[in-house]
Amino acid sequence: QGQLVESGGGLVQPGGALRLSCAASGFTFRVSDMGWYRQAPGKQRESVATISNGGSTNYADSVRGRFSISRDNANNAVYLQMNSLKPEDTAVYYCYCRVIGRGYWGQGTQVTVSS
Repeated sequence: QGQLVESGGGLVQPGGALRLSCAASGFTFRVSDMGWYRQAPGKQRESVATISNGGSTNYADSVRGRFSISRDNANNAVYLQMNSLKPEDTAVYYCYCRVIGRGYWGQGTQVTVSS
């Protein structure tokens, strides 16, 4: 059974930067789409950024131009560089991947943007 492990969350001041990392392991078949989602208190989980095997990316309007997603296919890893962070970016961030049509989630990492 495959799993996803995230790292890199924490507390940062507004305007600061963080880099999230996620490693997928234990999957028998190829990992296709990967991405990052987030869930703030009292809100639904939302897509932040996704990236295909070929490197095509999609971003939420709220983060476009500030966040950048990338991946390392050889190591089944995905990254999220977050710049110019705002208090409204505060949430638990979840790594996601799809393997032969089934979705898998990481355990989540807290990102708090506060002065």
